Amino acid sequence: MKFLKRIFGICETPMPKDQQAWSAQKGVVRINLSRMPELKPTGSGVRLEGQGLDLRLLVLHGDDGHYHAIANRCTHMGRRIDTIAGSNTIECCSVSKSTFTYDGQPVGGAAKKPVKTHPVAQEGETLTIRLTE
Repeated sequence: MKFLKRIFGICETPMPKDQQAWSAQKGVVRINLSRMPELKPTGSGVRLEGQGLDLRLLVLHGDDGHYHAIANRCTHMGRRIDTIAGSNTIECCSVSKSTFTYDGQPVGGAAKKPVKTHPVAQEGETLTIRLTE
């Protein structure tokens, strides 16, 4: 089944169950972590799409314990990217399995260019992601 998902480029990283847990406005995304339990465990992630957001965004709680925000578009085929728990990497959901570090650098697969990353700041239970830097 996973192979078929890769052929069709179906992402396994979920969208947040509570769509009211995040907002996008004027190049800034804010996430209320108390309403987004999907991001509690390290190695987890969510896809943010729509709601005024001009791009697809992957937000993850990395294996390094930090939160990261990455433009969710592989530089090889434009497919979405998935979190890979326990690996300190993220991976394109296509058959090419392009793999990137949390800072966007390609480390495997067909992609040769880095994916764009965005700065994340945490204050209490709020993550703030700046998309315009």
